[in-house]
Amino acid sequence: MIAKLTGILDSLYDGFLILDVNGVGYRVFCSNRTLSMMPGKGMSCALLIETQVREDHIHLFGFADNAEKEWFNVLTDVQGVGAKVALAILSALSPNDLSMAIATGDAKTFTRASGVGPKLATRLVTELKGKDLMTGVSLDIPSTIAGAGGTSNVVQEAISALVNLGYGRSEAGMIVGTVYKDNENANISDLIRLSLKEIGKKNG
Repeated sequence: MIAKLTGILDSLYDGFLILDVNGVGYRVFCSNRTLSMMPGKGMSCALLIETQVREDHIHLFGFADNAEKEWFNVLTDVQGVGAKVALAILSALSPNDLSMAIATGDAKTFTRASGVGPKLATRLVTELKGKDLMTGVSLDIPSTIAGAGGTSNVVQEAISALVNLGYGRSEAGMIVGTVYKDNENANISDLIRLSLKEIGKKNG
C-alpha cells in the first residue's frame, strides 16, 4: 500500500495533480488546500498518500500534511461522506475551522463545502461531537460548548449574542469557551463583555 510519494510535479488540474516518480506518472486527487501548497511545475515535492482500492479502480489521495490526511480518514468514516465530499470539505475548511465547527456544533459551517447540505452537516457535527479528530480523545474544551449533555445557558446565550453582533459561530464559540474557562461564575453580561474584550485584544 502506498503511504508516501516523492517526485517531480508534472502538472496541476482541478482536483488532482500528476506526480512524476522516476518516470511513472501518478494521478493523485487532492484538496484545493493541498494543491495551493504545491511548488511550481518541474519542482520536487512530496505527498502523504491514502490509497483507496475498489473492484474497478485504485485511487490515490494526496495530502500536504498529516493533519489533513487524518481529517480525510475521519470524515470518510461518517455515513454519506465519500472521498469526493471529504476533499470538498477539506478544500473549504481548514483543520482549525473543522475543529471549532464540531466543538461548537456549528453545522452551518460545513455547508460551505460543495456537496454538503444541512442534513449531512448536522450528521457530521453529531457523529464527531466531542472528539479530537487527530487522536480520538476528548477535546480540552468546556463541555458547555460541546453540545448536549452539559450545555450551559449562560455560555450558549453569550455565543448567540456574539453571533447576533456579526461574529461567526465557530469564532464566537472559541472566544466564549476560552473566557469561560477562567470565569466559570460569570453571568451572561460579564461573559459577553469579557469575550468582546478578548476579541478586541486579538484584533488589536
